[in-house]
Order: sequence, then C-alpha cells, then structure tokens
Amino acid sequence: MAHENKFRRSIETPDGGRCVDIFMRPDTTYGFEEYRRDSEDGQGWFPIGFFQERKFTSEEDAQLLARQLVPWLDDVL
Repeated sequence: MAHENKFRRSIETPDGGRCVDIFMRPDTTYGFEEYRRDSEDGQGWFPIGFFQERKFTSEEDAQLLARQLVPWLDDVL
C-alpha cells in the first residue's frame, strides 16, 4: 500500500486559477506546492512551483516559505 500525503490546507486565488497546498508526509515532515489550472481545458491542477521536495518540521514553517516564494499568497491570506 502506498503512503500518501495528508493535505492540511489549500489556499486558492479568488479567480480559482492557482492554489497552494500545504501537506504532511507519512514521515511527519511538511511541504507545499503551487498549482495552476486552466478552466477552459478541464484538465485539472498542474504543479508549477516545484517546491514539493522541500521538507519542513512544521506546517507553519512550510507556510512561511510558501509566502516568500509564491508572489500572490500574501494577498490571499
């Protein structure tokens, strides 16, 4: 059985075109990823930040760096 990340928080832009997901891995480290979706193609979310391999000891630390690296995130929070 594959281990899956548990999503802790998803923060979306008001227009629904981008989001940042903050998640906890099975090893209890945290991470985040930025995604984009094009509503006209119906294909769903695509990772665009390529941040998911970074590891943090807390959800707060993951969110702090996400706010520094994802330009629109502070405006939404």
